[in-house]
Amino acid sequence: MPVVRLLRRLLPLVFLVGLGWFLWKKVQPVLLDNPLNSDPRITVTHNTVLTKVEALGRMELVRYNFKDVVEYRKGTYRFLEDAKVALIVAGDAVGCLDLRKVRAQDVVFEGDSVVRIALPPAELCSWRIDHSQSKVYSVENGLLRNAELVDEAYKYAEKNVRRSALQSGILAQTQQNAQQILRPMLETMTGRRVVLVQQTAPPQVPGKR
Repeated sequence: MPVVRLLRRLLPLVFLVGLGWFLWKKVQPVLLDNPLNSDPRITVTHNTVLTKVEALGRMELVRYNFKDVVEYRKGTYRFLEDAKVALIVAGDAVGCLDLRKVRAQDVVFEGDSVVRIALPPAELCSWRIDHSQSKVYSVENGLLRNAELVDEAYKYAEKNVRRSALQSGILAQTQQNAQQILRPMLETMTGRRVVLVQQTAPPQVPGKR
């Protein structure tokens, strides 16, 4: 009969379509997970070890920010021009007091209303170059040693941040800020009038001859 013949002819086609659909379902997850079509996978392994614990007692009282244009020259060969790098540098320095240096004898109560506290000398506790705000403007005659030349220039600039902070009076400003910040805070805590003075250096013991 014609209908039977038609079914016999269509049966292999239906079988092939079904087989193709089945195979597609099997391979579809693999194809969609193709590394060429997906974002790269990043694996990070941490092995952090605590090596040291330090007690911190430094109170930061002032921060100086600097901007500088540094030209660093270095003569390498007699018959060649000096290597030169120009930097636009941003840096900062922080003045602080190390309150761990306050001794028992530095706190003296006078009557019922006054406390006298001798503070340690101001310190320049940190200085640095802010590399995110700094950049290399130009490099000349580096002779394939540009990275080394730039590194030397940044180290010089970092030393200059320290020198500039000290010359700008950061230690005196730290002492002044201690009066403005510490004294009201201590008066609130103690309920007394607070007088802040400077520690005196301990007497030097003469060495035996």
